[in-house]
Amino acid sequence: MNYLDSLYWIHERTKFGIKPGVKRMEWMLEQLGHPEQHIQAIHVGGTNGKGSTVAYLRDALVMNDYQVGTFTSPYIETFNERISLNGMPISNDDIVELVARVKPVSEAMEQETELGVATEFEIITAMMYLYFGEIHPVDFVIVEAGLGVKNDSTNVITPILSILTSIGLDHTDILGQTYLDIAKDKSAIIKEGVPVVYAVKNEEALKYMRDTAEMLHAKALEFDRDILIVSEDDEFTYRYKEYELENIALNMLGEHQKENASLAITALLELKEQGLIRIDFNKMIDAIEHVRWTGRIERVSTEPLIIIDGAHNKESVDALVDTIEKYYRLEKVDVLFAAITGKPIQHMLQAFNPLANHIYVTDFNFPKALPARQLLDEINSDNKSVVDDYVSFIKNYKGEALLITGSLYFISEVKTKLGYL
Repeated sequence: MNYLDSLYWIHERTKFGIKPGVKRMEWMLEQLGHPEQHIQAIHVGGTNGKGSTVAYLRDALVMNDYQVGTFTSPYIETFNERISLNGMPISNDDIVELVARVKPVSEAMEQETELGVATEFEIITAMMYLYFGEIHPVDFVIVEAGLGVKNDSTNVITPILSILTSIGLDHTDILGQTYLDIAKDKSAIIKEGVPVVYAVKNEEALKYMRDTAEMLHAKALEFDRDILIVSEDDEFTYRYKEYELENIALNMLGEHQKENASLAITALLELKEQGLIRIDFNKMIDAIEHVRWTGRIERVSTEPLIIIDGAHNKESVDALVDTIEKYYRLEKVDVLFAAITGKPIQHMLQAFNPLANHIYVTDFNFPKALPARQLLDEINSDNKSVVDDYVSFIKNYKGEALLITGSLYFISEVKTKLGYL
């Protein structure tokens, strides 16, 4: 198989949908010789902020001369970035080699067991563990969980440290309808005796996290209790134990990014205190300050102002609106929105009301994309309309400011079709 054949085979797995549980992963990894047992993993879960937290960690470790693998989703520009080495996507040849190893194992599972067919995400996860556990060993692998944690295919490791960025109402059709339901799922990132860094706001969810960490004898490092930040316009001061780091100025905009960066810094300090890394503080902060994360409050045009952001649930829309108002000081913007099933669409769209001059909705090419007409019905405003051809709409936009947002899959398609790469 060549690269395109390999990609086709991987993407063909999407027809098998989402199948929660780790039994298929465990079976495949056993056949592959348990490569996941040969990595030092940092497991990152949460509703929002996973991607940027991974990026802060990765760049700080790389700047301190460590070899770092990352596993992230979804991809924005190229499929290969799902599995990256020191921030660079693995090669096409690597993808071909990994599929050649994983495909027969997947087929054997289907034929020889009652576990069924591996999903696309399971296949990619197996490829990642094989790559970093055997083919290209590294110092650390930062593993971003996919959907939830408890039944996510990444949850087959005992990490050296866990991070839970947030708990929000997302994928409620699978993870549960309340913050506590989702906390019960995502708390599975806490492992016996393994330190966990987390930023959980909801009181019920927070209590559950604390109780779980105590029960599992896991050192719990909590944002707003153990980890404090003092925000000063574009900068912030970080405090944890005897550490105080002043005048940190991020490239990434938003109060939520200061929080994500503080989780990454705390994780690095904890690894240092465990004796797992040596770290130059100046290099760490310099790397974190310079992180850029595509598709997150990313300005792709100045005249007219066009910003893209993958705000894909209520909490991330709230953070986006707050950031646009605070940093761009815009009273009103036009919004172009598209989303997938399983999201709190009405709540998301309502969150744009203070900011939106006009909300445009559109379709995009993804199996779970919601029809534009269905989105239109969810908008409680007269200033709304359907855009049939969003490419032409964006190219010919003459307004003052346009915010393109919704699903990260939509953002990926926009960047590809408009050349914002």
